Amino acid sequence: MFQGASALTLDAKGRMSIPSRYREALQGQAAGRVTVTKHPDGCLLLFTFAEWESFRAKIVALPMDAHWWRRIFLGNASEVELDGTNRVLLAPELRKAAALDKEVMLLGMGACFEIWDAQTYAAKEQAAMTQEMPAALKNFTF
Repeated sequence: MFQGASALTLDAKGRMSIPSRYREALQGQAAGRVTVTKHPDGCLLLFTFAEWESFRAKIVALPMDAHWWRRIFLGNASEVELDGTNRVLLAPELRKAAALDKEVMLLGMGACFEIWDAQTYAAKEQAAMTQEMPAALKNFTF
């Protein structure tokens, strides 16, 4: 399970270094192979190969009225291998879709990661904090 936030910088070629705390898991679970795809919230999703296979099976099984979601997730998926220095090359189309330029946030979301433009993420997080808490969280004790 992946969790936590990492502030990272894309290099000039659009490569992102994977933080050391996740490298062993990504190398072990996925032999360094990951899948990156677009998310409709404006970020990218990064999956290990096994988690991607499970997610992909769920997307493929969606009914026909969800075919645009299939296009968004599957049609934009890009398989990538970690390079020798544990970097992931994010495809230009995906960087453009998520408005990724230089400063990014990598968020561990359990089975996958989200990759956000740092400023976009900060603005969306701030907006979320000013909203009323969702009903699903109202019975939580903090």
